[in-house]
Amino acid sequence: MAERKPLLSDSYIENLCREHDKYNRIDVDRYARDNYRIKRGLRNSDGSGVVAGVTNICNVHGYVINENEKVPEEGKLIYRGIDVNELVAGAVADNRFGFEETEYLLLMGSLPTRAQLDDFCAAIDECRELPHGFIEDVLIKTPSRNIMNKLESAILNLYSYCPNPDDINLETLLRQSIEIIARVPTIVSYAYQSKRRHYDNQSMYLHPIPKNMSTAECLLTFLRPDMHFSPEEAELLDVCLMLHAEHGGGNNSTFACRVLSSSGTDTYSAISAAVGALKGFKHGGANLKISEMMDGIKAGVSDWNDDEEVLEYLKAILRHEKGDGSGLIYGMGHAVYTLSDPRAVLLKKFASSLAEKKGMLPEFKLIEAVERLAPQAFADVKQNDKPICANVDMYSGFVYTMLNLPRELFTPIFATARIAGWCAHRIEEIAVSNRIIRPAYMSVLKKAPYTPLSER
Repeated sequence: MAERKPLLSDSYIENLCREHDKYNRIDVDRYARDNYRIKRGLRNSDGSGVVAGVTNICNVHGYVINENEKVPEEGKLIYRGIDVNELVAGAVADNRFGFEETEYLLLMGSLPTRAQLDDFCAAIDECRELPHGFIEDVLIKTPSRNIMNKLESAILNLYSYCPNPDDINLETLLRQSIEIIARVPTIVSYAYQSKRRHYDNQSMYLHPIPKNMSTAECLLTFLRPDMHFSPEEAELLDVCLMLHAEHGGGNNSTFACRVLSSSGTDTYSAISAAVGALKGFKHGGANLKISEMMDGIKAGVSDWNDDEEVLEYLKAILRHEKGDGSGLIYGMGHAVYTLSDPRAVLLKKFASSLAEKKGMLPEFKLIEAVERLAPQAFADVKQNDKPICANVDMYSGFVYTMLNLPRELFTPIFATARIAGWCAHRIEEIAVSNRIIRPAYMSVLKKAPYTPLSER
């Protein structure tokens, strides 16, 4: 009797792909050209986003529309009416950590008093512990190569440990939000250690969950083998978390959270969906892509101080000759910001000081060169002279590298910061809207006859 081939053999899948391609090609550009009013990516023809709702949480400003034309402006990021620059400056001036204050602001809508902030930090501190058996059963016994994947599934698992997971009353939503905000750093840290042991053949170092520490300090304590870090390192990570905490309702992961929330589903499903969206390399995963791109530039450019050589390398990236072949200069450009991304501006300022102390000024200056020369590369190769600025990812990966954080944690740390924003948008979606989000897709099907199986 002949040995049976595996049902999902490579040849079977290849045949399926060929068959699929026969019937599943759509020239989307054609329908856009034929004036079907398609908003690809839910974006208007001028690049602005299709307005799907209103929010009182955040404003992302990068241009104004004047006489139906987009006019570039310096970028601004506003949390609950407060410019993020002022929020960061206030924490720095007081020589304190500002991320927990930012979380409270996003969730509650106003800045906390000292007593309110102390109570909120105490609640976060109390909730960092994971449910009994969770670390062993969910994180260590079932590791993942990708920490974002593990974070997504772990948040879903928290559903089973919640006494009323499907309740959407405000009391429950706030309790769930605080618990998830507090537990994500713990989940990320233990998921990373499990990944090290199972996939990297390295030792785990499992530290006790820190007490009376900021989120930035907790992360560094968890992730340093000796648990040691400098005050400046913790302060810089705290600024990173503040800048990544929120970015409006229209960004991909937040919109995913609002779409799921509009259906009436539970908090854990909505937040895990946002994590899944942030994982994508076109979204939060871009910071990892930038680090990989910079590795290529460092290796491929002999003189980092030679602008002409750096420019030629960037042109080669755009021509699909260098980099990952995508033709993308990662870290440049943004859907809203035109002249500047305020997060990148702030992070660049803070990063320069630590780069000097860490002996990494050459790398910092190379990133500055990429930021400065990329617009010229676009103009030369793409004949595109529209304003283009560096986004926050251009500098966040470099900051995490200076902090000796492993690359596979770049995006999970981003997620750790963004949880508060997602939770705020979920609560707002449930409170304000009573309609499920359901955009339309125009069918371009052609009528086809049914053929009996015996005649096919």
